Amino acid sequence: MRKYNWSKLQKQQVGAYVEYFVKMELTMFGFLVYSPEVDDHGIDFVARYEKDKFIEVQVKSLRLCSKGSYTFMQKKKFELREHLYLALGLLSDGQLPELYLIPSTDFRKKNSLFANHDFEGLKSRPEWGLNISKKNMSLLKPYLFENIANSILNGRPQPAIG
Repeated sequence: MRKYNWSKLQKQQVGAYVEYFVKMELTMFGFLVYSPEVDDHGIDFVARYEKDKFIEVQVKSLRLCSKGSYTFMQKKKFELREHLYLALGLLSDGQLPELYLIPSTDFRKKNSLFANHDFEGLKSRPEWGLNISKKNMSLLKPYLFENIANSILNGRPQPAIG
């Protein structure tokens, strides 16, 4: 079997791999990672980087396809606030996950990458989403994991994207 054959894995396997991969990458940056006993509030783990400074992280993984991909978080479980981040792992067969770290407050931005759906009058619950496509990759690039992790550690503001 070929290594990093994401298309052959079950959704749960892919999600678990990306979550552990994100934790390991944050650890390599010097974060201390703490996992909750139960994931019922949309937070997969907390990462501390100074005595009294931390981030909360929700992890999502997407297998890339030519038509584009979409992922979302229920607004009830992903309330936009400072220190809450979405860690996104994009998966292409034969390659390690490509990681991004997105401040939750950036989901308020109005561009083709970020989606804001309230579904008023419908059964679906309100959600924040990401539209992943070739066209939107330039909007996603400033959120490369390494860039944002370094920004957090250095106390610099994250990149502003229109």
